[in-house]
Amino acid sequence: MDFYSFAKVVVNGVLTPFYRIQTIGLEQFPNEGPVLLCVNHISNLDSPVVGITAPRPVRFMAKEELFRTPLVKTLVHHLRAFPVKRGMNDRQALRMGLEVLKQGEVLGIFPEGTRSKDGRLQKPLPGVGFFALRTDAAVVPCAIIGPYRPLRPLKVVYGAPVDMTPLRERKASPEEAADYIMDHIRQLLEQHR
Repeated sequence: MDFYSFAKVVVNGVLTPFYRIQTIGLEQFPNEGPVLLCVNHISNLDSPVVGITAPRPVRFMAKEELFRTPLVKTLVHHLRAFPVKRGMNDRQALRMGLEVLKQGEVLGIFPEGTRSKDGRLQKPLPGVGFFALRTDAAVVPCAIIGPYRPLRPLKVVYGAPVDMTPLRERKASPEEAADYIMDHIRQLLEQHR
């Protein structure tokens, strides 16, 4: 058992009963091929919660600050995350994200770029649109519906892959694609609240 699988078992054993995590829509998650997993962001626990509920290992783009402390850097690295500089065009992170998808893996991304303080969706950054338009990855929306309170149900809802074909064909901008993806996350939030 590799470190990721071991960590998934341990974290699942702690978080699932504590937050009464309910997972919805896993049958819609592609079994193979590249997946761009797009998730709303309401807590620092979002990455581990998605990591334990997703049916395949997820490679997350993580804020660069996490890689500054040696112990945390080692842990995050073993969990297959890679750094992204927030608030700027990080070409290295974009290249790494494209490589993850090219290898047929699951790339986890928070389109908003930072946590929402009030739980409402924020405007997405264009990076998620860049990945959706530049690759043929299945774009899977995911909604985490809180709150993160002990013994209060927390829902993780996986939606059907978003059809990006019309946007790819008309060469939509990354901003348009990002907004389109966020609309699908919004629909999941509204349907399952």
